[in-house]
Amino acid sequence: MNENEIAKAIVNAAYNVHIELGPGLLESAYEAYLLYELKDRGLQVVAQKELPIIYRDVRLTCGYRIDLLVEQKVIVEIKSVNILNEVHLAQTITYLKLSNCKLGLLINFNVAKIKDGIKRVINGYL
Repeated sequence: MNENEIAKAIVNAAYNVHIELGPGLLESAYEAYLLYELKDRGLQVVAQKELPIIYRDVRLTCGYRIDLLVEQKVIVEIKSVNILNEVHLAQTITYLKLSNCKLGLLINFNVAKIKDGIKRVINGYL
């Protein structure tokens, strides 16, 4: 699967989770249910993937973690906030750069319609 096909599967899974649970839960709940939904669809998913920083050839573990890494290609950053802001977007961009992934989805589940809570974030070109 390419990044766009994976992203489509993630969006569909997020839609199902949002329909079932609605807004208002903690990020950890949405992460757990989205993880289940993606694995149920046969996708390879790693939750809370550690993301070290390489600085001057020194590997530093600073506590950065990708919420979900799908098929080793697409990062999913999950939020449950009133409104997404620039810091959330910057975090996703940073994770894309540090991981060398090309595509990320920033998903805010605390919305009435999940389509309003999904931002597609690209690192370079797809």
